[in-house]
Amino acid sequence: MTPVAEEPGASPMSDTALACLASPDVLARARKIKLFLMDVDGTLTDGDVCLISATIADGLGEPIVSEMKVFNAQDGQGLSLAHTMGIQTGFITGRHSPAVAKRAQELKVTFVYLGQEKKTAAFEECVQKAGVTEDEVAYMGDDLPDIPLAQRAGLAVCVAGGAPELAAVCHFTTRRLAGRGTAREVVELILKAQGRWEEAVPQALA
Repeated sequence: MTPVAEEPGASPMSDTALACLASPDVLARARKIKLFLMDVDGTLTDGDVCLISATIADGLGEPIVSEMKVFNAQDGQGLSLAHTMGIQTGFITGRHSPAVAKRAQELKVTFVYLGQEKKTAAFEECVQKAGVTEDEVAYMGDDLPDIPLAQRAGLAVCVAGGAPELAAVCHFTTRRLAGRGTAREVVELILKAQGRWEEAVPQALA
């Protein structure tokens, strides 16, 4: 993996192009990021919870209920690029979901914390294991449980349409809606701010 430089060189993107992405403060924060953590439901998915039940032929016993998650392919490519470019990633979610665990495995997500009623301990453990400071962490969420993490992250991101209370404490709000490429947008922002997007593009994997 390509290591994240402590002091990235001059970006090949023009100042005007960078200014269209985000404010100078957000770009300065994005240049430091080495770890990208995120919620799952309402960020990587559109927030709908789809439960599927199977009927029992004899009407006896409890029906089998399974959960379906729909993930965005561009988010997948973005997280894969983050891995390739040396940015560690992590999921911190309140639900237990084998589908999330499987998707994380496919994308080589570094840290996966499921069933977290309170996310602060998982956040702190990720920071410690990744060997980074909180200023070097980006966190993306969509709702009230994400506020404590957003208040500590160097780059706090709220998805478009997220809770106003979360947006109020975040540094950046995505243009894309939940489940429609929000993680990809943040990865692009980070790599472009660090001047490494052009290097990353040829390394995209199908």
